[in-house]
Amino acid sequence: MEAMTQAKPLSELSRQFVSHFGEMGSRWGINRTVGQIYALLFLSPEPLNADQIAETLEFSRSNVSMGLKELQAWRLVQLRHQPGDRREYFQAPQEVWEIFKRLAEERRRREIEPTQSMLRAAMLEEATTDEDRYAQQRMREMHELIDRLMSWFDDVQRLSPETAMQLMGMGTAVTRLLDLKDKITGASRSREPREPAAS
Repeated sequence: MEAMTQAKPLSELSRQFVSHFGEMGSRWGINRTVGQIYALLFLSPEPLNADQIAETLEFSRSNVSMGLKELQAWRLVQLRHQPGDRREYFQAPQEVWEIFKRLAEERRRREIEPTQSMLRAAMLEEATTDEDRYAQQRMREMHELIDRLMSWFDDVQRLSPETAMQLMGMGTAVTRLLDLKDKITGASRSREPREPAAS
């Protein structure tokens, strides 16, 4: 027989986090309920089943089931089983870097890759007018930027969490160096002798 585990009430601190995540989720394009479910799983030190989630958040069981299915589609929750309990338990990945990677991968698959495909197809079209040639050039610039960003993203994805955090910590120093380089390059260009004006 399955043991009935009571849901623990949320502390005020946890409730604030869960509520905020729900609000932000609606801005990121996901259901508020899904955002709150994920926030609860993220904070929980142990896996939770759908009944516990529904009781803690005061959601209907059907809303929780739909929310968990969506989180599984995003690969943001892991399924767990408890000995002697046939119910399914859910847990957020423990490593925050892993959560970020999965979110980024899914956003890329759902949003960026279709845009890249459209741009590639548009650039293969025969441009017969100056307007179309200009449009294709703009699309090419956009495609090249996205392609570079995705190549960089692939490189970062292969890093260990520790190395990725070190790389992010270097961001300010690298930005300052590149800014200094731009200033030096700009200053040297301004000192270059100019062509005499045609009389």
